[in-house]
This record gives sequence, C-alpha cells and structure tokens, in this order.
Amino acid sequence: MSALLQVSDLVKTYGTGGAATHVLRGLSLELVAGEMAALLGPSGSGKSTLLTILGTLMQPTSGRYSMLGQDLVVADEADLTTFRNLHIGFVFQFHNLLPDFTALENVIFPTAVREGRETASARARGRDLLTRMGLADRINFPSANLSGGQKQRVAVARALMNQPELVLADEPTGNLDRESAAQVMELIAEINRDEGTTFLISTHDEKIAALCRRQIVVGDGVVTG
Repeated sequence: MSALLQVSDLVKTYGTGGAATHVLRGLSLELVAGEMAALLGPSGSGKSTLLTILGTLMQPTSGRYSMLGQDLVVADEADLTTFRNLHIGFVFQFHNLLPDFTALENVIFPTAVREGRETASARARGRDLLTRMGLADRINFPSANLSGGQKQRVAVARALMNQPELVLADEPTGNLDRESAAQVMELIAEINRDEGTTFLISTHDEKIAALCRRQIVVGDGVVTG
C-alpha cells in the first residue's frame, strides 16, 4: 500500500539558548494508507507535539512533513487550514463538543464551517454516522445531556464527517470507563476496516494499543520502536 504521510528529521524546540526545550529530536515516521496504529511513549516523550504537527496545527522547528504528496512545512496558513478541513480529523481525550448544540449539530459543524451553511447532504451524513455510532436515539439531544461515552462517540462521528484520510486521536478513551472505551475502539476499528480511514491513536493503555495492528513507540523525541 502507498504511504499516506511521511515525516523525516522532525525537530521541535521551544525557547532558545539555555532555556531551550528540545521535544522532537530528528523524528522520522511513515504511515501507510489504511493503517490503524497506536502511538506509545511516556509523558514528555513528544507524542502530543507530534500529533499537533501532523494535524498541521503547529509547524516544526525543522524537518520535512508531507501528506498526500503535499509539502506541509512550506504551505501557508490558509492552505493548511483548507488541507486540515478536507483531509484530517481529530479526536481528543476531552470531546470538546459545543454544549448548546445537539449531537447532530456538533457532528456536521466541520462541514458547515467549510460550506458556510448547513446542507441537507451534511445532515444526512451526520445522521448516518450517529446511527453507526449507536446514537440513533440521541441525534437531537443537546450534547450536554449525553453520557461521557456517548459524547466521545459523537466526537468520533464529528472527526469522520468530512471523510478525512487521516484521523488523529489523542488519548480518545482516557476519560472513559472500560466498557465505553471498548465501544469507542470497536467503532474506530469498524470505520478503519470498512472505509479505509487511517488512524493514529496516542494512548498509555496497553489494552487499547493491542487493538491496533501497529505500535509506534516514541521516546526522547524520536521513534524508538
């Protein structure tokens, strides 16, 4: 299978001189389209910084990053925003839903931003995604009234709304009980299998990592395994 993204010699340094903190130290990584990979490593190893750069939310200090053949280090902010909206989805430990929006409104929000309005086709896809997430009876519920596990399933649906090639998940089950975490991971595996969406999932949970077909270990700012 072809490479979806490639990073090489990625460096991220905060501060300068004696106050400099070196988070990424020449990290190189390739993800193949359709992979479901776990990103492992202790706190402070650089996992979250790597995900932020891969999501085009932050630029590296140096190094190369390309995805779908596009150089994302030299791209300007407008191009990065467009690329991110079209090709990358995000799931975070904290679901970051808009509490006054319904489940459906939260899911279709990325498309509404892109299109400048809600569309019938977006609402149809949002309903379909929520149904696949087992939330057909919660579509019009305010997100504030949902359980933690339900909110995270809404967040997964939102990440998939624009049919991205890549979904970056940062501790997506960290605040869930074991049963809810298993449900979320089952749904992620189903989407990966059925739609070929690539997932990179940062986790400290070895049981979650074991559900992924590949484990990528980061330590001291580089890939160690």
